[in-house]
Amino acid sequence: MSSASYKTSDFDYELPPDRIAQTPVEPRHNARLLVMWRDRPDLEHTIFWEIGRYLNPGDLLVVNETRVIPARLWARKPSGGRVELLLLKKIADHTWESLVGGKRVRPPMRLQVEGGPPAEVVAELGGSRRLIRFTEPIEPYLPQVGQMPLPPYIHEPLRDPERYQTVFAREPGSAAAPTAGLHFTPELIERLKAQGLSFAGLVLHIGLDTFAPVTEEDPTQHRIHTEWCELPPETAERINATKRAGKRVVAVGTTSVRTLETAARVAAPGEWVAPFVGPTDLYILPGFEFRVVDALVTNFHLPRSTLLMLVSAFAGRERILEAYREAIRLNYRFYSFGDAMLIL
Repeated sequence: MSSASYKTSDFDYELPPDRIAQTPVEPRHNARLLVMWRDRPDLEHTIFWEIGRYLNPGDLLVVNETRVIPARLWARKPSGGRVELLLLKKIADHTWESLVGGKRVRPPMRLQVEGGPPAEVVAELGGSRRLIRFTEPIEPYLPQVGQMPLPPYIHEPLRDPERYQTVFAREPGSAAAPTAGLHFTPELIERLKAQGLSFAGLVLHIGLDTFAPVTEEDPTQHRIHTEWCELPPETAERINATKRAGKRVVAVGTTSVRTLETAARVAAPGEWVAPFVGPTDLYILPGFEFRVVDALVTNFHLPRSTLLMLVSAFAGRERILEAYREAIRLNYRFYSFGDAMLIL
């Protein structure tokens, strides 16, 4: 079916609240793994440490190397009132699109970041979004004054902020972690490499829009969020070589899928991807034709979300919802700190 045939309510499901993982599994690679095949009805249940059993020598795992920034700040209004700022996207050297928690925060109000520089509200962007311009770059202050912006459904404080970073994280810029990558450990990476698998990196900086449910009844009317991404030349070369050799490109996470399929849109004839740097507004719904991704490592996603629609496009809506029902029945853990799926 094409995307036009679906309603947003077709991507809904009931999740008992106690299935939402509040803390991560230790060690990371001990998370459970549900394995499903797109060409047969089987489901298998194992742990993430065993993922190599389902992959072949020569397969390439493509991972998102973004790093979550401690993007939650506090500032004071001229009246002394406290305002919460959540940095979403860097627009210019000193200017960020931000979510603002506080009343009557409008241009041209001046704010004083607690422990940081002064700032000015320069524009309203709808809802609680504001354009905030700092008097100097805010990044050097973040390690001291910022807090890690955990998703709204996680209520337990995080004892170790690094636990919300993947082992691949190197390029700061995300407001959320690429959670499929959270299951990898150095030991597992070495185990997979010894098996003849290889890894390549890309970057997509995740905004909090990724968690927002689709509110329009027709999902095609939803305004998809744009995110900055980069597929470097060396990764593009390795992907094209992998495909030419008849091996599989395994996307680790929906963010990797989005970047890879964006890079496919600018590929030369005879190639699968080309290097790409810039914003992507790619919206993947059922009916989408995947050009690059052969297999997908992913977590369990929120109802009515663009991420659930993406995995439904890859594996079929009915198959995905059937697998989710089975995962709920078997007490899998859902969302950012939850268990994983491998879709082949």
